[in-house]
Amino acid sequence: MAACRWQAGPAAGRHDMDRRERLRARRDFLAVYRRGRAWTHRFLVLRTLPNGLPHNRYGFVVSKRVGKAVVRNRLRRRLREGVRPMTIRPGWDVVLLARPVAAVATYQQLREALVELLSRARLLDKREPVRQRAGEEQ
Repeated sequence: MAACRWQAGPAAGRHDMDRRERLRARRDFLAVYRRGRAWTHRFLVLRTLPNGLPHNRYGFVVSKRVGKAVVRNRLRRRLREGVRPMTIRPGWDVVLLARPVAAVATYQQLREALVELLSRARLLDKREPVRQRAGEEQ
């Protein structure tokens, strides 16, 4: 019998980023840095490059200057969760670089920074509004 793809419990119904949606190779990051465009915010730097694929690929860069491993991993998880429910135009490699001040930002501040940067880069799909998480107020 095949294993069930959907889980019960806290992760039930949750859409995690597949391996194909992640930027992992050094050459992919370098291509975005060298040939892509950049937009800046107090908390984040957004870099983008068209990838010619039917889906987006995301990379999250959180350096040791931001803090220790627990802080960096928490920030990386918050950024991943901030991007996940958004409707972003397909076909882009997106790198989000966290600045050290992002370590003290709340989830809501990071999400607002993401919306602002993606809007300035014209990557947010205007036809569908940014979805809110359950229990989150506008």
